[in-house]
Amino acid sequence: MWRSPIAPGLSWYQASVGERPTYAALDGSRTCDVVIVGGGYTGLQAAYNLAKSGVSVVLIEAWRFGDGASGRNGGQLGTGQRWWPEELEEKIGYERSKALFDVAEAAKRHLLDFAREHQIEIDYVPGQLNVAHKASYERDYRQNAEIAAERYGYPHLSFMDSKETQERLGSKRFHCGVRDLGTGHIHPLKLLVGLARVASNAGASIFEMTPAKAIHQSGGKVTIETEKGTITADRALIACNGHIGNLEPVTASHVMPIRSFIGATVPLGGYPDVLPGGEAVADSRFVVRYFRKFEGRLLFGGREAYTADNPRDISQHIRRQIREIYPDLKDIEITHAWGGSVGITMPRQLFVREVMPGVTSIGGYSGHGVMLSNYCGKLYAETVLGKSGDLDLFKSLEIPAFPGGARMRAPLLFLALSWFALRDKF
Repeated sequence: MWRSPIAPGLSWYQASVGERPTYAALDGSRTCDVVIVGGGYTGLQAAYNLAKSGVSVVLIEAWRFGDGASGRNGGQLGTGQRWWPEELEEKIGYERSKALFDVAEAAKRHLLDFAREHQIEIDYVPGQLNVAHKASYERDYRQNAEIAAERYGYPHLSFMDSKETQERLGSKRFHCGVRDLGTGHIHPLKLLVGLARVASNAGASIFEMTPAKAIHQSGGKVTIETEKGTITADRALIACNGHIGNLEPVTASHVMPIRSFIGATVPLGGYPDVLPGGEAVADSRFVVRYFRKFEGRLLFGGREAYTADNPRDISQHIRRQIREIYPDLKDIEITHAWGGSVGITMPRQLFVREVMPGVTSIGGYSGHGVMLSNYCGKLYAETVLGKSGDLDLFKSLEIPAFPGGARMRAPLLFLALSWFALRDKF
């Protein structure tokens, strides 16, 4: 079975799907209306929505479709943006915060409707629990549910006191939380595989194992260089997220890759108290722990590494965190452990910018990209087609570059986020 060269470990998702369909590598030069670099949710959704409208599209992916975060993530849809709407409201005002919340709800509907329309079985399971690892957060969690209903028209949140939180998790580790019945979780690789099929069937020319070597803009045309040919287009979309590398410097200075890791246990048949309602879970740590019971297994993610390095034994780090929350699972067998790069920005908000004439870059989903990345690909296509300006909501966000330049930004990020991780403990 294929093992990704850019992400460690064999994921349970890949093991459950089996061998994925393969697509040819680009061999020769092409011209088209739009060229897309990156074959995750954003790029493939853009390719599909453009191709079905008659736009000629060429998309290239450096590795296999699904090797990046789109095929290896935690599968949780979430609600709203990465920030709670009341937090965002303090920074950008109610009107813009509400507009971004509404776009996120449209993104959620789009993902589920898209899978249903195209008969992609994504194994959707409803429900998510957002839980507090500190008792002092209770007031914020109570208010979150109230504000969502009263100010944002979202009645699906309910506050959980300590007793309810412990019962729904099957753990005494958390103090309170919010239950969200308006969202859920999915099998991310099944969505990705289906999306590639749909984009190809719509007429998009999609290629695997075709890394972009350079990008140029001149005379109103964009040129992407690859090992075996160039692609010349009127427009380009950069949708590389945490795998931007050195391809485009503006994106690289604003979107930083960090490593995130997930482990899957054997089926929990003997532990019925663990997540009896089947909801996904995300906690209140800055270095978020996220987990869910999916097809009977516990899928647990929670270790972020702020470098490009991988731990020698992913399962060891995951097991330590499982043990903190579920002591009875301290010896549970972990059958699969894997990781990958997540693209983050300084404020953990989406980066959308025209980085050169005719070239748009979208990335930095900061761990909240399952539904937003799919929708932003659609919004990019609608922008090209002149149908919608909703992508401008993200373009208007102030996303500063990481400090320190190319040499120092990674060490400075490591220090800053290690400090936040230390704060989580106190």
